[in-house]
Amino acid sequence: MSSFFNSEYWLTRFTFQRLLGFIYLIGFLIAFNQFRPLAGERGLLPAQLFIKRVSFWDSPSLFYFNSSDQVTRIVACLGILLALIATSGFSEKFGMVFSVVVWSLLWLLYLSFVNVGQTWYGFGWETLLLETGFLAIFLGSVDTKPPEIIIWLLRWILFRLMFGAGMIKLRGDPCWRDLTCMYYHYETQPLPNPLSPAFHHLPKWIHKAEVIFTYFVELVVPWFYFVPGILGYAAGILTILFQLTLILSGNLSWLNYITIVIAFSCFDDRFLRYFFSIKHSIDVTTSYFRQGILVALTLGILFLSIKPARNLISRRQMMNASFEPLHLVNTYGAFGSI
Repeated sequence: MSSFFNSEYWLTRFTFQRLLGFIYLIGFLIAFNQFRPLAGERGLLPAQLFIKRVSFWDSPSLFYFNSSDQVTRIVACLGILLALIATSGFSEKFGMVFSVVVWSLLWLLYLSFVNVGQTWYGFGWETLLLETGFLAIFLGSVDTKPPEIIIWLLRWILFRLMFGAGMIKLRGDPCWRDLTCMYYHYETQPLPNPLSPAFHHLPKWIHKAEVIFTYFVELVVPWFYFVPGILGYAAGILTILFQLTLILSGNLSWLNYITIVIAFSCFDDRFLRYFFSIKHSIDVTTSYFRQGILVALTLGILFLSIKPARNLISRRQMMNASFEPLHLVNTYGAFGSI
């Protein structure tokens, strides 16, 4: 059971938690600014009307108790405060219990927005943040050994995210198979950025090479997330570089940014200590209670992974879908059609 913990992932956890806290901060800032006009009392799709039609158990949210604009603003502000605490690392100063409370509240508050946000919160990055944020609850604080099993479960998220995106392309638009999709992608993507026209006007042979590289990163590289050492490092680096090119060429909200955060699970302290010189000390033993929680969590995640795994190999693969109302294990995919 002690193999669930590995001090060689201390820097991995340190980096991951702070970066994920920043993603949460972005999410709650957006909720503070946009939830009211989109799903507020006089919004385009009022949450109050949704709550009247859908039961709490089908879409659990704190807003079933009160969904007024004032309450949603307060919850968003609380989320911003907690995200700042997580990003700064302040949540870890008071030990394991405080850390668990902070990360649990972040997940619960954001789940509340997603489950009543309807169309506005039905994108892949929303469920990706919830699934990743749920695992973050169990990572522990800086004075404890990192649970290695959580690192592996994060890699499982990354695998489904990237491999699912590759498979949806193979089954999708014919332009992916004749290598011409990038002829049109930059001008048809949801939110082109200032560099998108420059990418669009690249030679066609480069566009075809981009499709081949996309297949390589999304269909081949993910298998190496589970290989320790240099091959795993290389898989993580290639994934991050791929996401950076997507960030430069377009705007998919924080989807690419959170993918980069999850990709840090491919690195251990032997790799990260080349970039960080942070000294740390950790406890030698871990409680049987914590070990039992991790065993139960792992078994639960594996059980909930059955449907998403089947979806990956299904001819009718769904894109960006959840199979249960807590969004604990989801299916992902992007740009099956151009």
